Amino acid sequence: MQFTKKTSSGKLGAIGKFSLKFILVILIIFIGIILISKIDFPAPNKQIQKIIPNENFKTIK
Repeated sequence: MQFTKKTSSGKLGAIGKFSLKFILVILIIFIGIILISKIDFPAPNKQIQKIIPNENFKTIK
């Protein structure tokens, strides 16, 4: 009885492995975008006002 070593990594080939990894990465990014968009960030409730002194204004005639 002889044992044979299987040297091929599968039937997909190099292009098939690359496309599978590419699709997997795109799917993970797409799911991440969907999950981030579901987060409800609270809006700031404090109004920001900056008082500008009158000496910075120039009148244009």
